[in-house]
Amino acid sequence: MLFHVRMDVNIPLDMPADVANEIKAREKAYSQDLQRSGKWRHIWRLVGEYANYSVFDVESNAELHEILSGLPLFPYMKISVTPLCRHPSSIRDDDI
Repeated sequence: MLFHVRMDVNIPLDMPADVANEIKAREKAYSQDLQRSGKWRHIWRLVGEYANYSVFDVESNAELHEILSGLPLFPYMKISVTPLCRHPSSIRDDDI
C-alpha cells in the first residue's frame, strides 16, 4: 500500500540545542534504515519550511502508524496521510 505523507516539524524553541541535535540524529538514522528497507520510498524537503513530503510503501495502515509513531520527532510533528493507488495512465511499472 502506498501512502503520501506530509510531515511538518515544530521543535520547541526552548529545547536545548544538544537535545534537539540528538533527536535529529536518531531521526536521520531511523528514516535512512526505512529507506534502505524500501518502506520509505521517497522523501522531499519543502522549500522554505521544516517539512517534507514522503511516500511510504507498507503492508497496512497499522504498519504505517507504527512507523510514523516510532519517529523520534513524532511528538513535534503534524502529520497528514493520503492513501495512494496506481493511476491507470501511469507508464511506470513500479507504481504498485
